Amino acid sequence: MTAADHEPTPATPVALVTGAGKRLGRAVALRLARDGADIVIHYRASEREARDAVAEVEKLGRRAVAIAADLNQVPQIKNLFAETAKQFGRLDILVNSAATFVETAFAETTEEDWHASLDSNLKAPFFCSQAAAPLLKATCGVIINFADVGGILGWPGFIPHSISKAGVIMLTRTLAKALAPEIRVNAIAPGTIAMPGDPPEWERDFIQLAPLRRTGTPADITEAVSFLVNAKFVTGHILVVDGGRSL
Repeated sequence: MTAADHEPTPATPVALVTGAGKRLGRAVALRLARDGADIVIHYRASEREARDAVAEVEKLGRRAVAIAADLNQVPQIKNLFAETAKQFGRLDILVNSAATFVETAFAETTEEDWHASLDSNLKAPFFCSQAAAPLLKATCGVIINFADVGGILGWPGFIPHSISKAGVIMLTRTLAKALAPEIRVNAIAPGTIAMPGDPPEWERDFIQLAPLRRTGTPADITEAVSFLVNAKFVTGHILVVDGGRSL
């Protein structure tokens, strides 16, 4: 028997991805499963899609659970992380990917539009991070927030959205200071990522403006997430993945 036979088996990392039932959140959850993590699939209303995502993760040989929560309600956020601790006993990775994308002209923006963007895109990541922090400190874990180039450039047709994503950038930087050295906090700011069902003009306009002359793919984003999970000397960084659009 060698010394290696006495070494404990490393615990399987656990990742919680918000909004993981569909679109980019689902792609991120599957990538982290391929990288070796067990997955908490958060969803709000997309129960069928979340159950399908769980099945996909399990096909990859990893454990997965789907947990519902309205991230606009702080008590439900707290329950999401309490249930995660109950199911897995740990948390290593939090990806705050759930978001809304509300288009409103300046003169037509209502209070409801404002809250829809700020609550979902900024308030929720803050309180998810707050609830996750005790678990992540125990594992020296990582938080990855989702901003986007609207938070850098500012889009007149999406003012509340742009402000919320600019807030995510500052949230990332301040949390990186507040939670160091145990927890690293970074963000990804994607450009337009081609997804089924999106308006074709989004892709057309982006291609005209981006130096690389293409939209991004889900794989571009999941690769960035995987990098930030493993970049042990990176915190407070905003990784812009936009084909040069923000130039």
